Amino acid sequence: MLTSDIRRDFLKFFRNCGHELLESSPIVPQNDPSLLFVNAGMVQFKNVFLGLETRRYKRAATVQKCIRAGGKHNDLDQVGFTARHHTFFEMLGNFSFGDYFKEEAINFAWHFLTRELGLSPHKLLVTIFHTDKEAELIWKKVAPGIAIIPIATADNFWSMGEVGPCGPCSEIFYDLGDGVAGGMPGTPDEGGDRYMEIWNIVFMQFEQQKNGEKIPLEKQSIDTGIGLERIASVMQGKKDNYLIDLFGNIIDRIKTISATNHENTYPSYKVIADHIRSISFLIADGVFPSNEGRGYVLRRILRRAMRHGSLIHIKKPFLFGLSDALVDTMKDAYPELGKARAVIASTILKEEENFLETLERGLKILQADIKGIPSGGVLNGEKAFKLYDTYGFPLDLTQDILKSEHIGVDTAGFEKALQEQQSRSKWTGSGETKEEKIWHTLREKLEPTEFCGYEKIEDRSDIVAIVQNNADVSLLSAGKAFLVTKATPFYAECGGQCGDAGFLKTSSGVCKVVNTLKFCDAIIAHEVELISGSLKIRDEAHLKVDCLRRQKIAANHTATHLLQAALRLIFGEHVVQRGSSLNENRLRLDFSHSSAISTKDLLRIERIVNEWILQNLPVTCSVTSKNEAISAGAMALFGEKYGDFVRTVRVGGGESFELCGGTHVSSTGKIGIFKILSEASIGSGIRRIEAITEKKALEYFEEIEKLLDQLSEKLKCAKSEIAPKIDDVLLKLKQKNQEVAVYKQKSALEKMQTTRKNDVNIYSLMTSNFNTEELRSLNDAVRSQSPSGIVIILNQSEDKVSLLVSVGKDLQNRYKAGEILKIGLGPLNGSGGGNIALAHGGGTEKSRISEALECMRNAI
Repeated sequence: MLTSDIRRDFLKFFRNCGHELLESSPIVPQNDPSLLFVNAGMVQFKNVFLGLETRRYKRAATVQKCIRAGGKHNDLDQVGFTARHHTFFEMLGNFSFGDYFKEEAINFAWHFLTRELGLSPHKLLVTIFHTDKEAELIWKKVAPGIAIIPIATADNFWSMGEVGPCGPCSEIFYDLGDGVAGGMPGTPDEGGDRYMEIWNIVFMQFEQQKNGEKIPLEKQSIDTGIGLERIASVMQGKKDNYLIDLFGNIIDRIKTISATNHENTYPSYKVIADHIRSISFLIADGVFPSNEGRGYVLRRILRRAMRHGSLIHIKKPFLFGLSDALVDTMKDAYPELGKARAVIASTILKEEENFLETLERGLKILQADIKGIPSGGVLNGEKAFKLYDTYGFPLDLTQDILKSEHIGVDTAGFEKALQEQQSRSKWTGSGETKEEKIWHTLREKLEPTEFCGYEKIEDRSDIVAIVQNNADVSLLSAGKAFLVTKATPFYAECGGQCGDAGFLKTSSGVCKVVNTLKFCDAIIAHEVELISGSLKIRDEAHLKVDCLRRQKIAANHTATHLLQAALRLIFGEHVVQRGSSLNENRLRLDFSHSSAISTKDLLRIERIVNEWILQNLPVTCSVTSKNEAISAGAMALFGEKYGDFVRTVRVGGGESFELCGGTHVSSTGKIGIFKILSEASIGSGIRRIEAITEKKALEYFEEIEKLLDQLSEKLKCAKSEIAPKIDDVLLKLKQKNQEVAVYKQKSALEKMQTTRKNDVNIYSLMTSNFNTEELRSLNDAVRSQSPSGIVIILNQSEDKVSLLVSVGKDLQNRYKAGEILKIGLGPLNGSGGGNIALAHGGGTEKSRISEALECMRNAI
């Protein structure tokens, strides 16, 4: 039975049992900033279980993509060495929110496993929490004769945290048979792979209080989790998850690329096959390699996969090509992979190329670090950690490299440095603000706010809530607050577009709306400052959006769509939006692209966008089903979760076509003009363009015109002649600088002192305000006349003394420039370095410059 069949049958079974079928949420949590990645099916329902949110359904079923590779839940280091561990896996789950409870949940699980999948009841056994007699009785009723094992540990009691929902668990295990080592759960010989957990049912029965007391929940709920890879291995008769159909094509490709097929290389196959899944899904959901947070975890996974590639003799970038096999295998279940195919491959390739360069530098550092360590010696743990932290060398890579040199590694020192780094970079949250409880409370009693801002910019509606200092109040008589009305024309900050501003008036008061926000994905709240009078609940309010500001925002938003379309037209479909921010003043687009954009290409982008603006193309917005929009070619943001119905924005005949809920101009001509201000890198494989439109662009060009007028006047030439005129001025300036440099060098040489000591000529020069390049040139001038001897140059500038020492080739067996320099730096309180032939440094004690010279002469 294929994994695709198991997914399909699971969802079909629970749909027939009255469950709402929901798509997997993105891997990056959208309602829990404290969580690194979604690691279980219940995450998207967390606020429902906590009582902060209600849904229109009371039972649901999902197939959730999960990652456990960072934070509290981290299986990264186990992958490759067990039959069951994965960083990426799929979790089947059915959920009840105050609807059915233990009996139905147990019945559903047993029915699906034994009837739908046809598993033998004799191969199954269950565990329960040792005090859960209710679950024990239900199991005896549902599955007479089944082995029921009471467990007294926390393994069979789940809790969301120190306080909150909690309850006992019941786990279903499958017996893989006598040929697999391991004892039954809860027995002294527990362990091994023989008894594999395939289904976990959590009975959310109690609420944990701060004092430790557990009180029954008013709405008892169910959370279940079934590992798809595990159940597939049972259905396909495999004793290792990596032998199921999901991995076959990927592992075959790895064998082909590496030209290996040995039992001892199998762990590396497993690591790479697992990691390419995590890598691809993370990138598809908007995570890019970086040195912090989620991006850092992605980079670690990438480098671990590359490391295992090198162990099976792959010495070139290969993961980017392997991602195609993964996409082909899973794109039917997860269409976002197919849409992100080009981005996934280009991002991985860039990271592989960068790491191979880093690897080469790291190897040189390692060779330098072990220089002087005898056979049988040990490399310092801090140095091993620096290789890991700076150059991406896992500890085992360093150990493997040093094995042939018979050198060990101070693992205790490495672990100490690692723990210190982990404490510094411990995941403390995404930085996103968690919604206050007041908004969840209001969500329970209020209807979602009706947004009418696509059709109009002013309206009348009743005030239904006033929130001041996170409290629900009935009257606003002073200060700032949030006002909620039944309907509003004010657009709430979303999708990178800033919230609307304007005014809100009642018969008794006037407020300035400074921003508009959306809470619980339903309540639109106007952030206001009271100007006069007072406002109260149920007052009818006149809401008026600042229309000029809205027009500027709309122009910038439509221009952002055109910018992305132009980028894709020039560079290809790997370019996708990775973030945006726009207000009335400017727009910013972050997008996937591996290299800097040339000035020539930036001009091409501008020209394309401005041509579309001049064509005054119509901008058409419509609402349709998500599937229809995607099928029609509308672009969706990676990692974004959309509802069943979406709004699309089409420019012209399809120059741009995106899913978007923002406000836009009715035709491109209203954008006026488009001008790029800057382009830069903001991370590995991500570029950022900032631009302006409309009046701001006009003001920009006016400023440029003023600047050209000033230059024209100062240079006494026409505007068209400014560039060649500047070239002429720069050429003359360069010639003058060269003349000055020649004069400075000639003057210094004329004042050079020559002394002889121990059959060595010492050439001493005192200079002022020479830069480093001029000092080296002066040294070369002395050397051209006197190849032998030792040159000492001391240069005074405003705040320090620079020092240069060079030793002729014939004297380098007796003297080292670096050692002479070190003697001179002592009186100067300075630092520097170099080699046998040339050394350079500097210090701050200008008054002791003569002493420094004398010390160096005496040392020769």
